[in-house]
Amino acid sequence: MSEDELGAGAGESTDGSDGTAVRRDRFSGGPARGFMSSLADDERIFAADLAVDRAHVVMLAEQEIIDDDTAGEILAALDEVEDAGHGALSDGEDVHEAIETAVIERVGPDGGRMHTARSRNDEVAACIRYRLREDLLELIETVIEAREQLLEVAAEHTETVMPGYTHLQPAQPTTVAHWIASYEQALQRDTARLLSAYERVDRNPLGAAAFAGTPFDVDRERTAELLGFGGIVENSMDAAAARDALVETTAAAATLATTLSGLAEDVVVFANRGFVELSDDYASTSSIMPQKKNPDTMELVRGRTGDATAGLQGLLTTLKGLPRAYNRDLQRAGRHAWDAIDSVTESVAVATGAVATADWPVDDLEAAAGEGFSTATGVADRLAMAGVPFRTAHEVVAAAAGEAYEGDAPDVGALEATAEDVLGEPLTEYVDRETLAATLDPAESVATRDSRGGPAPGAVEAQLATAGEALAADRDALTERREAVESAAERRRTEVDGYV
Repeated sequence: MSEDELGAGAGESTDGSDGTAVRRDRFSGGPARGFMSSLADDERIFAADLAVDRAHVVMLAEQEIIDDDTAGEILAALDEVEDAGHGALSDGEDVHEAIETAVIERVGPDGGRMHTARSRNDEVAACIRYRLREDLLELIETVIEAREQLLEVAAEHTETVMPGYTHLQPAQPTTVAHWIASYEQALQRDTARLLSAYERVDRNPLGAAAFAGTPFDVDRERTAELLGFGGIVENSMDAAAARDALVETTAAAATLATTLSGLAEDVVVFANRGFVELSDDYASTSSIMPQKKNPDTMELVRGRTGDATAGLQGLLTTLKGLPRAYNRDLQRAGRHAWDAIDSVTESVAVATGAVATADWPVDDLEAAAGEGFSTATGVADRLAMAGVPFRTAHEVVAAAAGEAYEGDAPDVGALEATAEDVLGEPLTEYVDRETLAATLDPAESVATRDSRGGPAPGAVEAQLATAGEALAADRDALTERREAVESAAERRRTEVDGYV
């Protein structure tokens, strides 16, 4: 039975004894009743529904669609329902029906006037957006706090040299700060995606009714104001049917989860190599091997990425091919988004907490930074800067690397001998021995890579300064959105108090 069939009209039971006060007797029970119910899942939007109900009733009274006394009785009943809590609701098809039943039980038949000029279709759409907006703000705040933690750790390690990898093979030396800054920058983009999604979520669908609008003189902008929405979903059919705000939010959460999964994988690899020591709070031991210290939290962060991507896939599959306007399939849509958001929000806090509280063994990292002749590219670059064509320089260094023992870096003498074979002239014609020796040192190699965005301490410090500015701007954006929601809640409460 679709939501647009519901209403407090003639022929409906109003005793509320079996939770069917707003349903026709013909549809008051049956074996499918429990199958169709989402009441347990709807606990998540219980508070949202009460907010939407209050805004709608206040608007109805202001538009003289219902009288002030009736509005006051309904609003007082809603306060009682809120105090009793979700668990006190009678069995019903969903939280929206159960709340309306509870109001009718308290007010009598006039309680059904709260559903005037709306359908459950626009009501549930508004509740989803209201709650989704709250969840988005919490997730954005968590990511912002995570970025702040990462920047603090990075600032402490701008000169902590460490190995850098491609294909999990030693590639070039970098720094802990440079590695951390790379993930902070990814989280910047994740924050931007979440903030962007918020703009589409923050729209009011109330007033669309089932999908074709209403003959009542409703004020959709007023309910938007009372709920703190930044605008309305203009087309009434789109307002009732659209769930792309859920998709966009879940997609942003899944992308964020993928960022965290990469960070977690890096930490797992680093822990394996002894490059990082996780706090005991973020590790565990084996049930049988007492010497083990396992990076379990990071493995779970990596694993929970599946929750987010599964949520996105489930949501898209649910929505695929649905005709306009409302279909009961949509009852299953929200849970995919909620599960993804909850999982990712926890993962953000755990992943960044693990990095922020970890110990980075400076000496071990620097010793490992030169493994596998990781300064080879730096040597080739230095030759190219001295006038050797880069491909020729690459050939010189590749030949020297091939002769090096078990991947160790060749010494200056080996480089000079190889270079003379390839170039046909002494290497000192291009680079003096002191400069060449410095180029072979991982710390010196890092220091030379001072291009914008590079790992040299000065370059990283510039990145961290820019990241700090972006962080402050995002925090301001979050504060602005939170204040708008809180101000709306205060206005709504003031209006309600005027009737109760």
